[in-house]
Formats: sequence, structure tokens, C-alpha cells
Amino acid sequence: MDQEAAPKPAAPLKMYILIRDSVPTGHAVLAAAHASLAAYLRFQHTPEVAEWLSGPFYKAVCRVSDAEFEQGRACEDHVVLTESSLGGQEVAIAFRPRREWPKAFRFFRLYK
Repeated sequence: MDQEAAPKPAAPLKMYILIRDSVPTGHAVLAAAHASLAAYLRFQHTPEVAEWLSGPFYKAVCRVSDAEFEQGRACEDHVVLTESSLGGQEVAIAFRPRREWPKAFRFFRLYK
């Protein structure tokens, strides 16, 4: 008897937030919070955010070099955050939640 393989469950939606590693820890924590809210506000009317909010709503906050920050910027559907107390420096990028990510995102270091 042939049995069809059960379909693979879809990967969960995940939001990535990239924080420059040059940002001091206190500012980085604020940047991550602001980035999450900014991405939600920018993309709140998309089907991905509606599904993501139904849970679980995964986020990966990564600490990245300047080169990795620029590499991340090439990925579509993002919002860049600046910090006025750091002279308007770009400190974070937050992305619309999605299932599939460019391969480079797997190698970004999680913020610890």
C-alpha cells in the first residue's frame, strides 16, 4: 500500500532585528524595542504580521558588524532606526516577519 508522505509543516514566521555591534548595550536594548514596534507599525496591515501575531511570534535579535548591517539592508521590507543621542547613527534594522530568509541571516550572531 502506498502512503503519501505527510506534508511538511510550514516554517514559522520570524522577525529579524539587526543591531550594530558598535551600539552600547543600553542603547541596543532600546533600539531592539523600538525596532520591533517600528516594524509592526510599518507592516501591520500585511497578512504575514496578522499570522505572526496569532503566535508564536518569533524574533531573532542579532548583533552585526557594519558590513553585515549593509548586507541586511539589501533584504526587502525593512525599517532602519536611528539614535538621536548617538548623532543620528543608524543603529538597527527590523524586517517584516517571513518564513524564508537569505542564507546570510543564519550566520548572524544572536545578541546575548
